[in-house]
Amino acid sequence: MSKTSNPDSGSEIVIRAAVASDAAAILGLIKELAEYERLSHEVTATVENIRASLFGGDPAAEVLIADLNGSAVGFALYFHNYSTFLGKRGIYLEDLYVQPSYRGKGIGLRLFREVARIAVERDCGRMEWSVLDWNEPALNFYRSLGAVPMSEWTVQRLTGQALE
Repeated sequence: MSKTSNPDSGSEIVIRAAVASDAAAILGLIKELAEYERLSHEVTATVENIRASLFGGDPAAEVLIADLNGSAVGFALYFHNYSTFLGKRGIYLEDLYVQPSYRGKGIGLRLFREVARIAVERDCGRMEWSVLDWNEPALNFYRSLGAVPMSEWTVQRLTGQALE
């Protein structure tokens, strides 16, 4: 996908599509993200269901990896949604995460831009995501990119028994 040098180490960060052998690294990054978001208690994913759901016959989502010398230091997970008003599919960015020691080096921006590039390449009408209202660093990052909060919309969710 894309390469740039890491100014701190001289090593190259590579943004690439994830493959099945990345399942454990993806789950590790998901767990780190959940800890940061104070939601670790909600993570029930396993390496096996990450591998099956992302790399099986009908992948539920796609993942980009920020790779530094063979180690995943960040990821972006996204999937298609659909806008009836636009009559086009879009991309929903479920997660964007960079390990704390690699933040501020442009890795998150590169992951975000790659997802946006894919959305444009696939003729998507929009790209959307959710951000926790207390996550000021993320909110500031997205605002700096021109993102607009959807203040009139409230996310709703069914899980567990209510979903059943």
